[in-house]
Amino acid sequence: MLELDLTPFPTLHTERLILRAITAEDAPALFRIRSDTRIMKHIGRPIATQMAEVEQLIERTLTDLRENNGISWAITLHGDDIMLGTIGYYRLKKEHYRGEVGYALHSDHWRKGIMREALEAVVTCGFERLGFHSIEAITDPRNEASNALLLRCGFNREGLFKEDFFWNGEFLDSAVYSRLAPV
Repeated sequence: MLELDLTPFPTLHTERLILRAITAEDAPALFRIRSDTRIMKHIGRPIATQMAEVEQLIERTLTDLRENNGISWAITLHGDDIMLGTIGYYRLKKEHYRGEVGYALHSDHWRKGIMREALEAVVTCGFERLGFHSIEAITDPRNEASNALLLRCGFNREGLFKEDFFWNGEFLDSAVYSRLAPV
């Protein structure tokens, strides 16, 4: 079984980005993301209506980190520490050396290559630092931008689960993408 040790926290640097630990000070930026209907349209989680909701989410994220059960990064630009989005492994299958990656980016920063840059860094960390054999992503098949991003980053669509997700009074499909560690 995969044994994770997420200390020290792996801060990731790319050409334009710093992916750092999420802190309580990120609550206002996270609230802007989690309360935006355009961003949350395909995520299948409640839209935040109160700051306390994102504060609880941050606390769960920090607990997962402390317990080595998940890791999430705040996406920031070099020279600007304001959170633009989040990315992380929030569902781990340690017995299978597999992590599920999830992400969200404020809509002001869509279509700029930011999430691609962040995803490539997090995938590299997942394979090289965390020891995953495979990484998966589960999306709403109607989320064309996210699905295209995953394909561009070397993920393969493994399958489509019909009506396996009940959200807001309807059954929705899930598309499953995965990527294997380089040999």
